[in-house]
This record gives sequence, C-alpha cells and structure tokens, in this order.
Amino acid sequence: MEWNAIFQLIDPKLLIVVAACWVIGGGLKRAPRVPDWSIIFIVILVAVLLTGWLIGFGAESVIQGILVGAFAVTGHQALKQAKEAVGDGIHR
Repeated sequence: MEWNAIFQLIDPKLLIVVAACWVIGGGLKRAPRVPDWSIIFIVILVAVLLTGWLIGFGAESVIQGILVGAFAVTGHQALKQAKEAVGDGIHR
C-alpha cells in the first residue's frame, strides 16, 4: 500500500494529531523508564484520545486515531531508516 492511499484515509483536520504524536513519541523515546516496545501503544492510545476529543468519540474516531497513530510511528521510522541508510552510505 502506498503512503498516499493511507494519507487519503486520514481526515485532514487530524494532521495536528500526527504532529503531536511525533512529539510525544520523541519524548517517550528519550524517557529512560519507558521501554521502546511500549511507545507505539502509548502513541496510538494518545492518538485515539486526541482524535475522539477533536471529532467526537465513536467508531470513526477510534479508527481515525489508530490510523493517525500508526501513520505517525511509521512515518518516523521511515525517516529514521532513510537517514541511517544515507549516513551509512548504503544505496540499494
């Protein structure tokens, strides 16, 4: 699935939630007591709560929140991997 297809599923007014999730995820990554494996779950939970707060709680807000949280985490990981590949001189 392409990024554009996923991006079209997300309500444009929720892009602020994507940005907030990136900031929250970055803060959690630096927190010494938060295990790395739990960050994705915390970010998605926060995304669902923020989405529900913005558009109202219901099935759509839960789905949108999961999409927004997953998009934020996956986007962050894609950028991180791209930076590492360029930094290592790997061009495949």
